[in-house]
Amino acid sequence: MRIPRQFPFELGAPGVAPESVLPVVLTVDDSDSPRDVIDALALTAFVAGHQPHATTRDLTDVRPDATLLPAGVTALRESVSTTENARLAVGDGWTLRSVHWPRNKSAQVSVTAVTAELGEKIIEGAVEGMTEEPTPVEESVQMGFWHAGTKGPQRYPRPITAGSWADIRANYAGAAAASFDRLMKVDRESVHGRLMLLHGPPGTGKTTALRALAREWHGWCQFDCVLDPEALFTNPAYLMEVALSSSDDCQCPDQRHDKWRLLLLEDCDELIRGEAKHNTGQALSRLLNLTDGLLGQGRKVLVAITTNEDLARLHPAVVRPGRCLARIEVPPLPFGEAKAWLGTSAGVPAHGATLAELYALREGYGTAAEPEPATGLYL
Repeated sequence: MRIPRQFPFELGAPGVAPESVLPVVLTVDDSDSPRDVIDALALTAFVAGHQPHATTRDLTDVRPDATLLPAGVTALRESVSTTENARLAVGDGWTLRSVHWPRNKSAQVSVTAVTAELGEKIIEGAVEGMTEEPTPVEESVQMGFWHAGTKGPQRYPRPITAGSWADIRANYAGAAAASFDRLMKVDRESVHGRLMLLHGPPGTGKTTALRALAREWHGWCQFDCVLDPEALFTNPAYLMEVALSSSDDCQCPDQRHDKWRLLLLEDCDELIRGEAKHNTGQALSRLLNLTDGLLGQGRKVLVAITTNEDLARLHPAVVRPGRCLARIEVPPLPFGEAKAWLGTSAGVPAHGATLAELYALREGYGTAAEPEPATGLYL
């Protein structure tokens, strides 16, 4: 049962705190989960004004057995599921809420307190010793992964393997390799154009080249992969969150705003093909606005798109001169280069082979296929 509270005061009246005239009502029904209850209870003292100071800490490489509670503190509420563990704890003048996602070894700890100093003390005690050194990954680079979750846009950083360009250059046909040579040498001072297009059949190594690019550019550019690009350009709130966020992998806070960011959108054929404006509405316009429109002004954001479409079928607004930092066709290796890569001509068709087909031939579990008519689709 919900009972409204009546207040004889006006909001903003002298001597009247805002929380004293705003009703605080918590309703729970069968659509709410235990985690929802923990989230609501954690904010009660903050909303009521008893604990006006709040601080939040995001953690990575969290230990599987992490309690995320200060020493000697017992959880008042606890919710455990297959994907997350949430806890609520209270003490003298403070409230703590923690959520641990064991699968990706990340967590978030939030504390409200009567003073900022107390809140910082409690949160330091909660996170102390709760993380571990990340597993060494040879030839790795840090990359963020964005998706629109149930609680809004979320970014999860993780290391990914990335070979050096020198090591993988032989995987690409001559013209494509030369284009990548020039791209690898770009630095913060030589960025001209905000859009990068990599097009070619599946299996030619477009994503592999971008991982190498992330390694080459690591000193000045953070790479973020958007897992749901169709949602990014149809949801303005999601787009603004991604566009306006700052670099997170820079160790020095003073340099975060100086670092560029590259958003990687894989297999976005429907977004940039010739009929995109008709089929996707404002999505194409928002993409272009992010690269060189008002939304992109003052933001050091690059957008890289991989597609299976031929350039001739792409929307003219996408490929117009001056918009692209790079437009690189990544074709299969011609017969001669494929033969040299494999060390034999056995199984290599006369038209050549993709990188994926060559690896299959080398490992002995596949054969290169005859080319099929292009459909513009990934599968």
